[in-house]
Amino acid sequence: MEIKQQLRQTQQLVMTPQLQQAIKLLQMSRMELVDLVREEMLENPVLEDQVETGEVNAQGVEVQAPPEAATSIDRAVEADDRASEASVKGEEKKTDEIDWERYLENHAMQAPMPSSGRMSDEEMPGVEATLTKSEDLADHLAWQIRLTDFTDDEMRFVALVVGNLDENGYLKLEDTPPEEVVPRLAAEAEIDPEDAEEVLKMIQKLDPVGAASRDLRECLLVQAEHHGMDELVISVLRDHLTNLEKKNYAAIARDLKVTVEEIYDVAQVIAELEPRPGRDYVSEEPRYIVPDVYVTKVGDKYYVQANDDGMPRLKISGFYRAAMAGDPKAKEYIQGKLRSAQWLIRSIDQRRKTIVKVTECIVEKQRDFFDKGIEYLKPMILRDVAETVGMHESTISRVTSNKYVATPRGVFELKYFFNSAIRRDNADDIASESVKQAIKKIISEEDERNPHSDQKIVEILAQDGVVIARRTVAKYREMLGILSSSKRKKYF
Repeated sequence: MEIKQQLRQTQQLVMTPQLQQAIKLLQMSRMELVDLVREEMLENPVLEDQVETGEVNAQGVEVQAPPEAATSIDRAVEADDRASEASVKGEEKKTDEIDWERYLENHAMQAPMPSSGRMSDEEMPGVEATLTKSEDLADHLAWQIRLTDFTDDEMRFVALVVGNLDENGYLKLEDTPPEEVVPRLAAEAEIDPEDAEEVLKMIQKLDPVGAASRDLRECLLVQAEHHGMDELVISVLRDHLTNLEKKNYAAIARDLKVTVEEIYDVAQVIAELEPRPGRDYVSEEPRYIVPDVYVTKVGDKYYVQANDDGMPRLKISGFYRAAMAGDPKAKEYIQGKLRSAQWLIRSIDQRRKTIVKVTECIVEKQRDFFDKGIEYLKPMILRDVAETVGMHESTISRVTSNKYVATPRGVFELKYFFNSAIRRDNADDIASESVKQAIKKIISEEDERNPHSDQKIVEILAQDGVVIARRTVAKYREMLGILSSSKRKKYF
């Protein structure tokens, strides 16, 4: 072993904090960026919003100060300070001149205002203060349970049941088979498992009927028994639910020794039951989409414009620039905040220009889509845009993620325009999204009593020159949320 000194030359990519911030801003959605900018404005006093400071006119154009005024920022700030101090002193002097004792004495001698028992419009709370939270399934069951006569031990079990209902109203525990759910909750509530089963049946009869069931079969059986349906319906639900799902009515009729027509009637009755009793009590938060760019058509040309509505228009505060001439410690602090603010403004501007540039490239390459519709969407990958705009594919991926564009044909995510190519005989390749829409159209026009199989859809597409495998049709159909032909078939 020995100690040596060696010289070695290497190349290494070092990501500075500023570069990391720029990459982070690039992949943010618009709403995330607005939140970040407002947070930075709270933490960095050097940043100001041009709209809030009154330096943007009604058309959104920044009002520039004349050149001669730029050299007198210090004097203007000092004059404003002196004017503010004089105004405050004047207000204090006026306040001192008021005879408060006489005012309070006169106010006490006044008769009380008559009360009508109703609040005036000024005293009423605003609309935003009167909004209430929508009732969920647990709340709906809780007020019914309070009207029952469960014992304290049973109430512990009831609370565990209500607390473990999923969004569809089913009683489920993680990593627990359905048959072991009640014994586990009964042991936790310290009651007998047989008593727990009886309590669960009582809960299942509350509104909505079938809630707190452990599986689909139990849910439908509870509803069928509650509505007094005949024994044939009960038998089908209890013993032939799998064949019913597959619409194998002949097998059910053969096993129960009844006609197929009777099974058809039973299937129609069962279709009226609710397989997800908790669905009416699920309140999903609305997901708002704000486009990052607008594509508008003027004449024969498409124009891309960034959406700056609601986005703070950042500028460097002139007050803190003037304050740098004072205390050296303050100067060092302000310089650090100034560099951070300048880099943030530059990064946001670069992000805006990059999104517009990429969108312009997409519009140019997908011109037929904007002119004629989704059937003319062309195959396109990230590399196609990256080579055109002179950027890396990873940058294009970040730019198009969680970014939306408002077009004359609707609002789309930028990722929507990137599709793999599907080969077509004697014609240009077609985008996979166009093939999905073609499959959707074929299925929408089929005979519901004799739906097309996946192989039949392959043959129909081949007539238009689109050559794809049957498993590809099945994959696209599942992505569109369309059932197989056996489950789409309607018998009545």
